[in-house]
This record gives sequence, structure tokens and C-alpha cells, in this order.
Amino acid sequence: MTSNKLTCINILVVISVLATIFHVLILVRVIPYEIAWGGRLKTVEEMYVFETISILINSFFIFILFQKGEYIRYFLGKKTVNLFLWIFFTIFALNTIGNVFAKTNFEKYLAIVTLLNSILIWAINKPLGNKLSN
Repeated sequence: MTSNKLTCINILVVISVLATIFHVLILVRVIPYEIAWGGRLKTVEEMYVFETISILINSFFIFILFQKGEYIRYFLGKKTVNLFLWIFFTIFALNTIGNVFAKTNFEKYLAIVTLLNSILIWAINKPLGNKLSN
């Protein structure tokens, strides 16, 4: 693992932990849920479902990153971890597009974060044959 890739992983972990804290604060109603999910949530019940799912997905992403960074042993295998990272890359890339068209300015600004996540995942998961991967 190169130090550049490890730096990218560490940045992704910090972003993901902050995102998880943000979603927990929405879940416990410290932050109004109306600013999240593109302003599309209509009820508290919807918010509980979406925020719980978001927290679980972020936690799983952090678990994947810990394996990729070799902070913990590979439970899922290297190929499976890489596959999940490509899935997350796709999710963040699509989320970037969704955030650009969100109803709230807050979510529109989050397009920067989701784009950064996509770029960082690409940097840590790109094929080894690429000269820039070192």
C-alpha cells in the first residue's frame, strides 16, 4: 500500500465518519431532516428509515476502507473489497449528479464532497498497471 493511497483512504474515512455523525444528528433531530435527501423527505417516519439506512451504508463503507487500508484484516477478501469500492465509486458518482439537482442548496454543495469521494476511491482502487498508481 502506497502512502498516497493510504492518505486517500484516511481522507475517505474522515469524510465518512463526519457524514455518519451528520446523519446521527438528523436521526436524533438535532439537525432538521428537511435539509437532507434533496429535501424530498415528507415525514419523520421516512426520515428514520432513510437515516438508518444511510448510517448503515456509511458504517459498511468505513469497514471496507479499513480493510483496504489494512487497518483490519480482510474479512471479505481483496477482490470483494475492490468490487465494493467500485460499487461505492458508482454510487458517489451518481449521487454527485443527484446532488447538483437537489432542492436544497445544502445538498447542492454536497456534490463537491461526493465528487471528492469518487475521485479518492478511483485513486485507491485503480488498476495497478497504471504508472500513476504508485
